[in-house]
Amino acid sequence: MEDLIKRAQVLQEALPYIREFHGHLFVIKLGGSAMTEERLREAFARDVVLLKYVGINPVVVHGGGPQINEILERLGLRWEFVGGVRKTTEETMQVVEMVLSGDINKDIVALINRHSGENIYAVGISGRDGRLLRARKLEKERYFSEMGMDVPQEDIGLVGEVVEVNCDLILSLIERNFIPVIAPVGVSEDGSAFNINADFAACEIALSLGAKKLIYLTDTEGVLDGQGKLISTLVKEEALSLIKDGVISGGMIPKVRSAIKALEGGVEKVHIIDGRVQHSVLLEVFTEEGIGTQIIS
Repeated sequence: MEDLIKRAQVLQEALPYIREFHGHLFVIKLGGSAMTEERLREAFARDVVLLKYVGINPVVVHGGGPQINEILERLGLRWEFVGGVRKTTEETMQVVEMVLSGDINKDIVALINRHSGENIYAVGISGRDGRLLRARKLEKERYFSEMGMDVPQEDIGLVGEVVEVNCDLILSLIERNFIPVIAPVGVSEDGSAFNINADFAACEIALSLGAKKLIYLTDTEGVLDGQGKLISTLVKEEALSLIKDGVISGGMIPKVRSAIKALEGGVEKVHIIDGRVQHSVLLEVFTEEGIGTQIIS
């Protein structure tokens, strides 16, 4: 009986959050172990379906770096990162698009659909579909300066940045009860493909849609302080200070930078959470304590 009461208490704790977020839109960036470990993949799919059933509109944006590396190696193609950015030749771009828009995207869609019921389905789309993510070549000097890195001399190839999001396409899918699953491949004015950082793509989509929350699933607890302890709540100015002091470094810098941009554009909260924890999305959204770092303006 005590176990049953505890379950009821969990539902009661979630009630005010369900009420607050009903009808709102969440953008969730899926990456890391949550994409590759079966138990985590299943938990994520169930979480997304649950969000939809309680009246929240999830939009999923996914990465796929390790999977891209694996295919490039199988094909005998060399690849490298320049300042944390994948140098993307035309040959590499073909693999990036094949993996992101093909294998990974359709796999996530199938997984979500396996756990959804009638009238709620996931649908996979690439940023090239319907010119969803209109992009241009990344401005290398500005980007690396913002990241606090030295600007590389070499060309980084077909790495892009989003300049416009086709919100009508996403909103029309949501209105018809679909869960959009987006591959971060951009399209230029002439129809060429660009490799878009999934963190930045999720940020731009959240901004354009006026999302209530932007959630990043990672392979870390969240943002850590100088002693390696989790920071549960981080104000924008504090985040900038931690970047300047080198406490926030490496791959966490693009996430925090994009979080700050999202907050400045009107997104209410950004969450960086541990995707290695089952049902991490629900734990962060529907409990008072949460499990990761929430960044607020």
